Amino acid sequence: MTSNPFWHTLSPDEAALQLQVDPVAGLDTTQAQLRLAQHGPNRLAEPRRRSLLVMLIGQFQDVMILVLLAAALVSGLLSEWHDTLTILVIVLLNAAIGVVQEYRAERALLALQQLSVPNARVRRDGQPLTLPAEQLVPGDLVLLQAGDLVPADLRLLEVAGLEVDEAALTGESNPVAKQADTLDEPGLIIAERHNMAYRGTLVTYGHASGLVVASGMATQLGHITGLLQTGEHAQTPLQQRLGQFGRRLAVLILAICAAVFLIGLLRGEDPLLMFLTAVSLAVAAIPEALPAVVTISLALGARKLVQQQALIRQLPAVETLGSVTVICSGKTGTLTQNRMHVEAFVVNGQLHQLDPPASGAAARQLFTALALNNDAQFDKQGRVLGSPTEAALLNAVTAVGGDPKAQRLEMPRLAELSFDAERKLMTTLHEQDDGVRAYTKGAPEQLLARCTTQLQDDGIRPANKADILELAAGLASDGYRVLAVACRDWSGMPAPLDSASVEQDLCFIGLVALMDPPRPEAREAVDTCRAAGITPLMITGDHPVTARAIAHRLGIADQDQPLLTGAALDRLSDQELQQAVAQTRVYARVEPEHKIRIVAALQRRGEYVAMTGEGVNDAPALRRADIGVAMGQVGTDVARESAQIVLLDDNFATIVTAIREGRRVFDNIRKFIRYIMTGNTGEILTLFLAPLFGLPIPLLPIHLLWVNLITDGLPGLALSAEPAEKDVMRRKPRPPEESIFAHGMAAHILWVGLLIGGLTLATQAWTWYRDQAGWQTMVFTVLVFAQLFHCLAIRSERFSLFSIGLASNPALLGAVLLTVLAQLAVIYLPPLNTVFRTVPLSPAELAGCVVIGSIVLVAVELEKLVRRRGGD
Repeated sequence: MTSNPFWHTLSPDEAALQLQVDPVAGLDTTQAQLRLAQHGPNRLAEPRRRSLLVMLIGQFQDVMILVLLAAALVSGLLSEWHDTLTILVIVLLNAAIGVVQEYRAERALLALQQLSVPNARVRRDGQPLTLPAEQLVPGDLVLLQAGDLVPADLRLLEVAGLEVDEAALTGESNPVAKQADTLDEPGLIIAERHNMAYRGTLVTYGHASGLVVASGMATQLGHITGLLQTGEHAQTPLQQRLGQFGRRLAVLILAICAAVFLIGLLRGEDPLLMFLTAVSLAVAAIPEALPAVVTISLALGARKLVQQQALIRQLPAVETLGSVTVICSGKTGTLTQNRMHVEAFVVNGQLHQLDPPASGAAARQLFTALALNNDAQFDKQGRVLGSPTEAALLNAVTAVGGDPKAQRLEMPRLAELSFDAERKLMTTLHEQDDGVRAYTKGAPEQLLARCTTQLQDDGIRPANKADILELAAGLASDGYRVLAVACRDWSGMPAPLDSASVEQDLCFIGLVALMDPPRPEAREAVDTCRAAGITPLMITGDHPVTARAIAHRLGIADQDQPLLTGAALDRLSDQELQQAVAQTRVYARVEPEHKIRIVAALQRRGEYVAMTGEGVNDAPALRRADIGVAMGQVGTDVARESAQIVLLDDNFATIVTAIREGRRVFDNIRKFIRYIMTGNTGEILTLFLAPLFGLPIPLLPIHLLWVNLITDGLPGLALSAEPAEKDVMRRKPRPPEESIFAHGMAAHILWVGLLIGGLTLATQAWTWYRDQAGWQTMVFTVLVFAQLFHCLAIRSERFSLFSIGLASNPALLGAVLLTVLAQLAVIYLPPLNTVFRTVPLSPAELAGCVVIGSIVLVAVELEKLVRRRGGD
């Protein structure tokens, strides 16, 4: 027995011969046992799992984390236990979050195990029996019926009206009609191999038998498992930027602190004092609150997104969304409503919309036929149950005022000819007062070939087949699924009751055009993406015509833009595909490998890619993308566990809302870094330049640690709650490789840091040369107020503080006021005067400190005014 990747090209007899099995009796028990030993159990491979300890150790390999741990050690040596504890708590919190994220990611593979089928019905030794699906082997003869999960990959032998829902594997939105005939083309994609049934797909209608051609990891589902095991998540833009920031900051801080220490020694300062000053400066300069601010910003963003129907499974994904440049979206359920809907119909040779419905004899007969030639049913709550197409037809009858229940009682079904893939027709026969009426529906070209007349409001006319087929072709080219409907009357039950007798000399009634319609809000979301510099793409397993039509209606692509199918994609090299993705907006009939190649090609072009998906087939691409977005309502567990974000409403517009939130989060992290680094620069310059101007060390180690605690703490954290700026979705995405200090941020940190340092040194020089007793307290206080005014000024990079309003971020306003009260306590409470070596300031001195600090606010507001006028 040899393996064959193209089982669909073999006839049933050829497949049985190659599998060395009797296609009627199945394998015998001895053969089955030998093959089980050879091929192994029919189950998917267990994922490789990392221990929690290994995951935990991996969280401490980041440079910034190592710098923070060093700072905690130094703080402990200086007996600054509060700083030590704070840093350790932050580090451990981040490590715990990282471990949880990795653990959740590994569950993606475990979720595949849930698709395993517990039992299967087979025929062995000529007898039907039920056995555990794990015992299936190549060559087993499997029996399928409606409601079954297909237990292995099968070459179908006998088919009776079989329809299989393959959406989880191929992305095809409608159940696929199966047949047993041999297909000639070896290169057919999975979705077009209609004589095959694949593991994990669902039988929705009919019954069949088939031979197992692949089991376990050799199945298509097993292949996807292998892709999923090799997929890796790349670092998010924020992780990359903060990693670079941490490495550069560590080197810079050590160099500056060493310089401060050496300059102090050269000036004859006490070595111990200079050592403590340098170490305190190092602790103060390290933004240990940064990981906390990042975590809190992401957590607040995640909480807000849950309220807006987006569940964040991995916190960094919040920020990554803000960096997305391309959204690769599926069609069904995300851009569309995931329900078939009758949008139009043709009677009397004219096209009519469902609302308002056309009246007349032909229209009434059409909707009567749709009610009777239909296997969908109503449940106790009045909901329609059945295949998507049948349910849509029954809903259409109700929508035009029909009563299917009453119609079915009036004309009860007497017999039926079930749909099959060869005829592409379904006929039901019904009792009427003067005999029997048959209603037939199916593919227009098949049905019209059997019609001789057509029903019009003014009577029966010869069938104008050419015009009707032209109308049907036009609707199909617009992406509609088109069904034709006809009827025939008899005085009694026809005999024999078969297609040759019943489905001939039909009277054509009309056409019905169905579509899974776009979501109403999806077009606006696509337009918002374009305004934000984000390119939306459609990647679907559906037919190219349907995909193009929906993409055109949503504004994703023009009718003349190129469309790439999976088969065409296979013929492209990686380099050619990298060129093609620059112009292609719609991909149809794609398979799992295609999605991964598309994502990889986009990433090689420098794009940051969000990929949506709901099926098993989407899982590898969800992991490969920079951000995976799974559907929460119709998605599989495999897809959800592979993604960082789950849409609770399966809505494309929710992705756009999440991108807005991601941009807000990144903006706020940048604001915190701008704030903290500017303040630290001011502190460093104050200590570095004072000795050069012949001034004493302006601040004590405890002052530095206090400024680090009080100004970097509450106000800095409160910046994470800053609302989104007004133009947040009118800006292009920041390039993934762009520095976190881009767009003038580095220059701002330098010049405002110089300003803060200059104001502080000027205060020191003025008060020290005048021999004021509280000179050091004033220097200390000016530094605090300057940083607080800077915090208020940078709430927006472009818009004035007075236009956005002081009260628009209550958390920040409260944090600033609390910090002011804490500083006043240090100045005026005697116990704290002793600890901080401060003296009470006079009202005039305090007012002077406030005025000097407010110069920073005025200067930054002027900077923003210049940027607005310059159009930046």
